[in-house]
Amino acid sequence: MERQYLAALKQVTGLGIKTEKMVMRYFGSAKEAWQASVDDWYDCGVKKNVCSEFVGLRDRLDIERMITDWEANGIRLCMRGDAEYPSLLKEIFDPPSLLYYRGTIPKSELTVGIVGARRSTTYGRQAARKIASELAASGVVVVSGAARGIDTASHLGALENGKTIAVLGCGVDVAYPPENAKLLADIEHNGAVISEYPPGTQPRQGFFPARNRIISGISAGLLVVEAAEKSGALITATCAMEEGRDVFAVPGSIFSDVSVGTNRLIQDGVKPITCGQDILDEYQISIPKQEVEKISLTKEEHMVHTALQYDYAMSTEELAMRTNLEVGQLALIVLQLMLRGLVKEDSAQRYIRIK
Repeated sequence: MERQYLAALKQVTGLGIKTEKMVMRYFGSAKEAWQASVDDWYDCGVKKNVCSEFVGLRDRLDIERMITDWEANGIRLCMRGDAEYPSLLKEIFDPPSLLYYRGTIPKSELTVGIVGARRSTTYGRQAARKIASELAASGVVVVSGAARGIDTASHLGALENGKTIAVLGCGVDVAYPPENAKLLADIEHNGAVISEYPPGTQPRQGFFPARNRIISGISAGLLVVEAAEKSGALITATCAMEEGRDVFAVPGSIFSDVSVGTNRLIQDGVKPITCGQDILDEYQISIPKQEVEKISLTKEEHMVHTALQYDYAMSTEELAMRTNLEVGQLALIVLQLMLRGLVKEDSAQRYIRIK
């Protein structure tokens, strides 16, 4: 029951991390703290307004009902002493006392975090997706933050071949950004969605730096794919370095603002990465040779597939110029390539190669 009482304490408005630690040291357990008198809370050194909040909450909160409601929505809890709690996360300076999660927190010999710009380029998203897919194919669990841009691409790549963990800066029952609701559901079924914030907590700007320390804390290595000169991705990289974790970076264009941070990391001695195997080499792991189903392409399909690029989306008109095929014929060919998972369409009805 200790984790349930700790979850109840975390519902107390104004009870921050420092105050929580003080309360736990004073009472010895969350259960003792929850059952203590308000005078004991005063003696502990908790501010009067927080003590009042605590008493009011205790009078109205049905802990068992709260936990039952969470469990009905697939939300579970784990503390640092629990087997489900990520082992690497226990080693950081300030590990969360409690994690809320959906899905199953996967166990792996190697976890790698991938972070980067929200306002990413096609090049960055494709690089993140490709590398994440390659890592997942070797049994690596890919960790990211489910944000727009690089994070989303990393999760999608990992889901192609394995498992991934999404660390949120809000409650695990809150879809943020909203368009990633389906992605988070997919991650729940192929990994885990985790947070240190109670269910129902809405995202706030101040939550994300704390979220970043969990991403780096879970990960043995951290890959940065596109980061501006001042960005959350670089904060995460700093957290990783401070905890003695390996940090890698994908080189970017010298003309791109979102590559200033990654290129500077490389200048400072971080290993440049161009494929998943570059990371795996650091841990003496190889991408397994798999029986790959050979996809039979017609001459025209092969021509279109070859003409398409990983980092630049093309319209059918551009493809027609490159292949000398009719636009009508191209539309059918591109559709066939999309159905086979080789090509995808963007919001502007342009096409990009993904395999």
